[in-house]
Amino acid sequence: MGNDSISKTFGVALALCIVCAVVVSSAAVILRPTQEINKLIDLKTNILASAGLLQEGVSIETQFEQITARVVDLSTGRFTDAIDAATYDQRKASKDPALSMALDPKQDPAKIKRRVNYATVYMVEGEQGIEKIILPIKGYGLWSTLYGFIALESDLETVAGIGFYEHTETPGLGGEVDNPKWKSSWIGKQAYNQGELAITVLKGKADMSRAGSESQIDGLAGATLTTRGVDNLVRYWLGDQGFRPLINSLKTGEA
Repeated sequence: MGNDSISKTFGVALALCIVCAVVVSSAAVILRPTQEINKLIDLKTNILASAGLLQEGVSIETQFEQITARVVDLSTGRFTDAIDAATYDQRKASKDPALSMALDPKQDPAKIKRRVNYATVYMVEGEQGIEKIILPIKGYGLWSTLYGFIALESDLETVAGIGFYEHTETPGLGGEVDNPKWKSSWIGKQAYNQGELAITVLKGKADMSRAGSESQIDGLAGATLTTRGVDNLVRYWLGDQGFRPLINSLKTGEA
């Protein structure tokens, strides 16, 4: 049989494929622990950044020591120990019928389809109580689901910061949700006004001379649908279906 026979060529190609598959599979298994560690560090980085707590040159793990993760039952607005915050995967839970609920489209402005029964929130506490609380948020924009965090100050009404760590919105348009200047415009805005949800992302610019501007965020130029999506998702998660029951419970000391 010649070296250039079809069967020998096929055999060499098959052997090469098997070797490559083994190498790739082995690399994936070997690197998985490192990937999981990096994924966790990235999550912690985004949590810190959304609350304005991220410091350059300081270990993420060291900075994260000030934060406590707690799981809240969204149906009651109270913390629960039934779910371990260290192992709970909220994204997986959103696809599990046993851990989430289907939403009627009329009650789903954020277009998430299913809402988890339990959510992990992150708290910074001091001698005087809560200093900041960081809440996970998600919702559909123009092209993608945006995943992020919004943080509130100790009064549980004032926005401390916001950030999105995953999305595929259009660069230069909806992708401007990552623009530091736009994110900084959220800081100090009133999420609630006398207990009522007030935060709104406008289609245009807020008129600072008019009443209500303390709760208004400028929209993203040229990105109407992404702007609307951010408005919908933030208002959903700060509303009655999201974290408002928890906010109320914390204010009354019943959480």
